Amino acid sequence: MKNLFNKIFSNSKNLNLFKENIQNLTRKKPVGKIFDVINSYSSESEIRYVGGCLRKIFNNEEVDDIDLATNLHPSEVSKILKENRINFYETGIEHGTITAIINDCKFEITSLREDIFTDGRHAKVKFSKDWKEDALRRDFTFNAIYSDLNGNLFDPFNGKKDLENGEVNFIGDAEKRIQEDYLRILRYIRFFSIYSKQPHKEKVKKIIKININGISRISKERLLDELKKLLVSTNLEKISNDKFSIDLLSIIFPELKNIKVTLKLCNDKKNLFKSLDFIFILSLMIIEEKDNLEYFLYKYNISKKNQKRLRIINDFYKQKINPKSFNETKLNSIFYYHGKQVVLDILNFKTFKSKKKDKEILNLFELFKNKKTPSLPIGADTLMSKYSIPEGKQLGVKLKLIEEVWVKNNFKISDKQIDSIVKS
Repeated sequence: MKNLFNKIFSNSKNLNLFKENIQNLTRKKPVGKIFDVINSYSSESEIRYVGGCLRKIFNNEEVDDIDLATNLHPSEVSKILKENRINFYETGIEHGTITAIINDCKFEITSLREDIFTDGRHAKVKFSKDWKEDALRRDFTFNAIYSDLNGNLFDPFNGKKDLENGEVNFIGDAEKRIQEDYLRILRYIRFFSIYSKQPHKEKVKKIIKININGISRISKERLLDELKKLLVSTNLEKISNDKFSIDLLSIIFPELKNIKVTLKLCNDKKNLFKSLDFIFILSLMIIEEKDNLEYFLYKYNISKKNQKRLRIINDFYKQKINPKSFNETKLNSIFYYHGKQVVLDILNFKTFKSKKKDKEILNLFELFKNKKTPSLPIGADTLMSKYSIPEGKQLGVKLKLIEEVWVKNNFKISDKQIDSIVKS
């Protein structure tokens, strides 16, 4: 009886804290205006918080995005936002999603809907006014929790209870949910790493194994986006100890040749791992002696800036690396021509791949972390006026030679050296 009382009291206390956090969120973010204009549109119109933001509040995570659900048709939402001079754009209007923008804060507003057809990748939807039907088409129980701006819950599948118990449960038939969108296999791994306090259910493992080939239907963009969410989470250490998750990731992303080694590094150097970004973690998992990186870049759409970043790390470690490769003079050239981030990547890469702590590498990291990119102390105007070099190809060649000597000499060059280069 005492245990039952404590459980009820604890749940009540948790719910009160949740309501307080919801009300704080409403005060801190300009979302209240959206609630006001939609709730006042008609006697039946309603909008609620949904999904990730509620899940994160329950789990004491930082809320970095806010999703909302409404029983209005997307055309009505657009009309209301326009009439109230709230900026918006149609993010995925075919699926009923509109993104409102207030004071640089973005809020995704999605109309209640039913999935009337799915092929494992895309869904054809019908807009609805039924909150339960909308909940039924979602993936996991804790992603089908809704709340008004005061923290009053609509939780048709006991998602709050599953969060408290550390259970990752699909809504209804797990196989049906997966076959509606095979990306849910990868989402399952991510949510399991964050929220689970229980082992994988054998039935779920079997269903995932049977349906793993369906991942091939998912676009590379969606796969990469989900991988990013997974790798920048704070729970890689948990995945490193979970053979089932590692095996799934190895099947879905065979290009991550070093995934097991990297996750072990994460376990050994967890404090360092917290500061890493997605692209650098990718470099640890992908870069090896063969041309694995190029195949990955061919297969996945990564920005040119990040492609360049990965290639420079790759090219550096394909050379004959020895202690002399890691000195200020050598790294100054990379720093000047490619930027600070790449130098820090190279030093970080060395740190993570080394079994022992290298004091010299750590010193270099601190040096370049605080270093500012210098400016060449002489320009075209000086060369033209002082040495009477006409504008054109010759001027460019001389400037480039001066720059190369300056960089190799730790960003120092004498007038005598400049004279020698100009007159040669």
